[in-house]
Amino acid sequence: MPKRLVLLLPLVLGAALLPGTSPPAARASAVPAPATQVAKLTGPGSINDTEARFALKATDLGILWDNGSGEILTAFGDSYGSGWTGPGGGAGDPATIDWRCNLLFRSKDRNLADGMTLDSAAEDRPRHAKEFLGCKKIDRDEHTVIPTAGVAVGKRQYVQYMSVNYWGPAGSWFTNYSGFAYSDDNGETWTKDPKARWVNDKTWSSNFQMTALVRSQGYVYMVGTPNGRFGNAHLARVPEKQVLSKGAWRYWDGRSWSPRESAAAPIAIGPVSEVSVQWNAHLGKWLMMYLDEQRASVVLRSAAALTGPWSGEKVVVKGTDFPGLYGTFMHPWSSGPDLYFTMSQWDPYNVFLMHTKLTDDGPVTNLVTDPGFEEQAGATPSAPWQLNGRGGIDSTDLGHSGSRNAYLRDSIGAHSVQQNVAVRPGHRYRLSAWVRTAENNRDTVVGVRTLSGRSVALKTGGAHPAYEKVSVEFASGRESLVQVYAGFTGHGQDVWFQLDDVVLEEIR
Repeated sequence: MPKRLVLLLPLVLGAALLPGTSPPAARASAVPAPATQVAKLTGPGSINDTEARFALKATDLGILWDNGSGEILTAFGDSYGSGWTGPGGGAGDPATIDWRCNLLFRSKDRNLADGMTLDSAAEDRPRHAKEFLGCKKIDRDEHTVIPTAGVAVGKRQYVQYMSVNYWGPAGSWFTNYSGFAYSDDNGETWTKDPKARWVNDKTWSSNFQMTALVRSQGYVYMVGTPNGRFGNAHLARVPEKQVLSKGAWRYWDGRSWSPRESAAAPIAIGPVSEVSVQWNAHLGKWLMMYLDEQRASVVLRSAAALTGPWSGEKVVVKGTDFPGLYGTFMHPWSSGPDLYFTMSQWDPYNVFLMHTKLTDDGPVTNLVTDPGFEEQAGATPSAPWQLNGRGGIDSTDLGHSGSRNAYLRDSIGAHSVQQNVAVRPGHRYRLSAWVRTAENNRDTVVGVRTLSGRSVALKTGGAHPAYEKVSVEFASGRESLVQVYAGFTGHGQDVWFQLDDVVLEEIR
């Protein structure tokens, strides 16, 4: 069927089966160019005419993986037929919306520049895509079962799914457990393995309730987050022949692989949700894409190794351009600098194919997000930056570079701009920042502290009448999350402090 090209998005900057050899070292981070929306994949007006062909009018997610036999398998979440009225999931008469908790489609389309053709689906009758993982549809018991990741090992397909107990406030939901299901007939029939489950704890905070899955070097790796959209990302792995053996999984504790799930250390600081991870051969590094709920943006991180260090976030798509965006999953057949990914919108509650181009942004992997404050749209620092005291954002070309910088101004007390960052325990880091101050500002600092406020390292000083690079080195010790900060303490005179181009890099 014909495909059609859709509009170009105005944006600002911010998996494939993996090769059998170790990835080369890479230090630069990936930068996404302005993105385009390629095609609507599902629902009315889509290139696949899913309502007529598969009784699918509305759906979300679109989790992608290579089945190892020349097809991409695509798993969707809660899906609805002709009775759906929108917007969002579950809208319409329950008797007529034809609710299926999940669906599975297949695609052989390698020409992604004009969209992704869905060739077939797992069906229970002609022209009706079936629910491939059963769910109770009982609120506060098991409201739904939603796939979060997929991977192929040989001819066997694995899906990681979450059993949702109930939906909470926006961005929050609560799961019973996550688990593995498998199929040996290319997705037609599936078996949930009752022993391959990660049961949620009493505080609803287990770290592997939603996942991304990738294969590398004989292992299946799992990047996990808690339920909802506000947790950190953690890492686990298992020999690829033992995916269903929960006791064989090992969890990255920041230094080594531990048999204890509770030992898992964050590899990326949240909010991370609906994460997708992929090896990018063009850049020679790993990519991690997800929704940052605080920034209402789809973002991208990169790293030379799955264990990190992961770069700061780069914005791929903004919620101001696509309200209600979520659920982005990278296409395994992306090649060269072209990165394709699916993306959902709550309204019209359907899935789109998106495209961006990737480049490196220099020789250093900077762990700080928005290091030059160029993504700050308002007068006050916003996520991931935090303001402690009095200050704001300059937007009148007063910075060291670019058009924006952070500033602090007051006469008394401690004032700082700060950001929380994930680091690897047992490594050394260098924090640097460009600072300019009033000539009478005699008590300035650039430093690192734990999230509980204990000082790790700091460089104190006096005035910096012209922009000057201030640096401090530190050992992370046992810490996996730290706070970088810069500021001053006032002693009665009106003083100011400007901050720009903050860099945190691992040096060994």
